[in-house]
Amino acid sequence: MRSNELRSSSSTLSAAPSLVTMSKPSLNNSKASLTHSRQSVAESDKEPKPPTREEMIAELLEKAKFYTSLCLGTTAILSVFAFLFLIPFVVDPAISTIVADYDPVPVTCILTEHVYAEGMRNCTWSSCREGCTTAAIRCHQILVNYSKIAYHEWQKEPRDLNSVDWDVMDTKFLVNTEGCGYPPRVNCTEFAKKYGSTHQGEPFPCYYSRAYPEIVVARYSWDDNLKHLILSLIIPNVLFAVSIGVLSYWYCPCCDKACHKSPRVYAEKYPTKENKLLCRSDDEEDELDY
Repeated sequence: MRSNELRSSSSTLSAAPSLVTMSKPSLNNSKASLTHSRQSVAESDKEPKPPTREEMIAELLEKAKFYTSLCLGTTAILSVFAFLFLIPFVVDPAISTIVADYDPVPVTCILTEHVYAEGMRNCTWSSCREGCTTAAIRCHQILVNYSKIAYHEWQKEPRDLNSVDWDVMDTKFLVNTEGCGYPPRVNCTEFAKKYGSTHQGEPFPCYYSRAYPEIVVARYSWDDNLKHLILSLIIPNVLFAVSIGVLSYWYCPCCDKACHKSPRVYAEKYPTKENKLLCRSDDEEDELDY
């Protein structure tokens, strides 16, 4: 019995080193995991890396694109409203002036009647009205006679007013084609002082319409009229087209694909005649082999 006990104790003692050796790798693994966790904590405690130059440039480009898009969208909207505003105030009067076909050389006019009226019933028409969209409550109605004698010739050789054969008599005299405008370009008080009853019997220059001889205006300039018409048509439309074009190029995927599409795509989509003939010859060879 004692011998058996000794053998069992010796076997346990011999097995103990093996247990010790088996526990060593587990301790090493735990130490490795601890060191790895410490390294990860140390890396997390470190400050983040500063952005590179390429990242900073990309961020600045994105911000610039955003603000540029905002400005372009605002420009497109404002250009539409500006064009709609210019149609009744600039475009339509300019076209009417072109259609009237005024003589660019001023002729001689003389005042025959000047009436200052108040009230909508009395102001059925007006030689000068401040505001083309409002109703005329106060108005100056001026009638004139005009002769097609050029005003500079009249100044060189004055005529007797009673002996002059006037081409048109007692016709409406307007500040411009529409008979209205906005300050400071149109000031009806100054207009009445310059051409009103205080200048009775004094010849002054005026412009008559060759298309409608009964229309006589105080101001006319072909160059200014054409310049205002072209600017009012071109500037808003060009700004709108450029703004919408750039925004479409940036944010419309269809436009981006269309702009970057290679012309070789269409050539590669459909086979050429040579390729078709080669395919047919290959098919015929395969049939003969069978």
